[in-house]
Amino acid sequence: MKKYISLLIAGAFTLSVSAQKTQIIKPINLRDVQVKDAFWSPKLKVWHTVTVYDVFNKLEGKYEPDREDIIKEKKEMGRTRNAFLNFDRVAQGKTNIGTSDGPPWYDGLVYETIRGAADLLVAYPDKKLEQKIDAYIDRIAAAQAADKDGYINTYTTLNRPNQRWGTNGGDDRWQHDMYNAGMLVEAGVHYYQATGKTKLLTVAVKMANYMSKVMGNAPRLNVIPGHAGPEEAFFKMYLLFKNNPTVQKQVNAPVKADDYFALAKYWVEKRGVFADADGSRKRETFGAYNQDDKPVFDQQTIEGHAVRATLLGTAIVAMAEHTNDARYISVANRYWDNMAGKRTFITGGQGAIANDEKFGDDYFLPESAYLETCASIGGAFFSQRMNELQADGKYMDLFERALYNNILSGLSLDGTHYHYENPLVADKHPRWVWHSCPCCPPMLLKMAGALPGYIYAQNDKDIYVNLFIGSTAKFKLKNKNISIKQTTAYPWKGRVELTVDPESAQNFAVRVRVPGWAQGNENPYGLYTSATKGKVTLKLNGNDEPLNIEKGYAVINRQWKKGDRIELSLPVEPRLVEPNKQVKTIENKLAIAAGPLVYALEGNDNTDIKNISITKETLLQGVNKPRLLGGVNVIEAHATNNKIQFTAIPFFALGNRGDHAYKVWLSDAGRAGR
Repeated sequence: MKKYISLLIAGAFTLSVSAQKTQIIKPINLRDVQVKDAFWSPKLKVWHTVTVYDVFNKLEGKYEPDREDIIKEKKEMGRTRNAFLNFDRVAQGKTNIGTSDGPPWYDGLVYETIRGAADLLVAYPDKKLEQKIDAYIDRIAAAQAADKDGYINTYTTLNRPNQRWGTNGGDDRWQHDMYNAGMLVEAGVHYYQATGKTKLLTVAVKMANYMSKVMGNAPRLNVIPGHAGPEEAFFKMYLLFKNNPTVQKQVNAPVKADDYFALAKYWVEKRGVFADADGSRKRETFGAYNQDDKPVFDQQTIEGHAVRATLLGTAIVAMAEHTNDARYISVANRYWDNMAGKRTFITGGQGAIANDEKFGDDYFLPESAYLETCASIGGAFFSQRMNELQADGKYMDLFERALYNNILSGLSLDGTHYHYENPLVADKHPRWVWHSCPCCPPMLLKMAGALPGYIYAQNDKDIYVNLFIGSTAKFKLKNKNISIKQTTAYPWKGRVELTVDPESAQNFAVRVRVPGWAQGNENPYGLYTSATKGKVTLKLNGNDEPLNIEKGYAVINRQWKKGDRIELSLPVEPRLVEPNKQVKTIENKLAIAAGPLVYALEGNDNTDIKNISITKETLLQGVNKPRLLGGVNVIEAHATNNKIQFTAIPFFALGNRGDHAYKVWLSDAGRAGR
């Protein structure tokens, strides 16, 4: 059993601060799941046929700027912002020329897009896309070949060749040498797993070998990433080679897998350690901004730049799964519990403050918060890894909240316009074609590509249903094959049907997540509460089944036969959500939700949205609009103060019909002024 030391904080808030035992489950291989879902299949089609090409084309500079910042930058800098020209210049032997296209992290955005595209290729083979990526890889490899060390970071080579890794007066917070290298490694791993091709993986290995040679324990350099991400990437490459020794023979470079893991550990464990015990090897620090103000195992809360923090948390969990190191497990729990219980927004967004794109203090959750798309994706990756580590449904509850709201909001329905920030109220919040820092589109593709694998998970004796997405999946337990077919109209309807087909009668447990919001538990620590209407029901082969819930999952443990059928019904009727009393920035306000979706009022559906108020007694009616915004359920009600009918739409659908004011939180007329 897990042992917890619990602190009772702010009434209903219980914080687990240690976890000594884990129950590791794993998402299934992307090749073993196929999505066929009324909600998700159209989106995935847009993402793999439109968005991935859109992002690559724009990284090549093939776009017309539609925002003043891009137009101004292009005019002043006089270049096309073509990321691939940087690789070509380096391949030609150019160095220290004082110019390069785009921001220093453009290399990393290329690699991230390749990673997302690679995962999409598994589910949706596309020879044209694969050939396009292969041509990019040729240019990347040519750039690396120009350097005797195998080093590749085009911004530094072209602008600061004597300041690799941010040393010698450099600044890795700006240069992103380490981050770019990590994303290269991650792209090499994912592209190999998708295609079996090793050219990019070879580039990654050469870079990783060079990094392992020059940084780490003395006498090497004391350097940590200016932006988290390389930690998990290097760990992934270590696992690839350890679990598949034959892959080493396919790579045209010496593979030193243990070195990659050692370097990943160094980057985690040397945070907050600015010099050796004798005072040697001093380095600069970016403080809490980069989770580097104190040793990572002493950190009690999740702090700093929200993307950096969540990606570091993701890496720590991944490594905890492998090592079962209690220090890693404890800090992962502290990070996640603090994030989920005191710093997460109702849409699953992360990062309250625009300055440094960082987390705010506990319970500081203003409506106008920054809420970067990348941060919500980082938080979702972190939550999914925590689900792997501890097999608890609460982690996928937060994953789902972020996915259906803050993450989906980041991409338009047409797949070519984006949101960097996702505040909960705005008078004007246009989507953009491209951005001076276009980090969110590649991150969106990473999530899109990975998503099918997160629907299910398993260990050696149980199958977990984590997300309600129509699909078929293949599993193997005790060397026997099992298939599951999921049919659902979620999130618009709450019925989920699962058909279980083992190749022969077999004993195992199917664990189906029952979301907290469906049980009146909007947040595991009471950050938000609601009165859910209706109840959760479970049937097995048409007969009522007792709702035996363990760690957020309804558990059915039996001997399964072909055609056995599970029916889960969730109450997706509209409900009102209120914040914890500790959240002063939205005191006396209510939000509208239905199922996993948070709703908002947008100006083109309503007049004078600023003055609309409601009470807990306001009647909410869900109405299906098949021709609106690709087909959505809207929620209609009458304002308490002026009796005018208003319409709320899903938060993710905002900004697809022009640029209009919107708001999520509405004044509670029943409490205002008390």
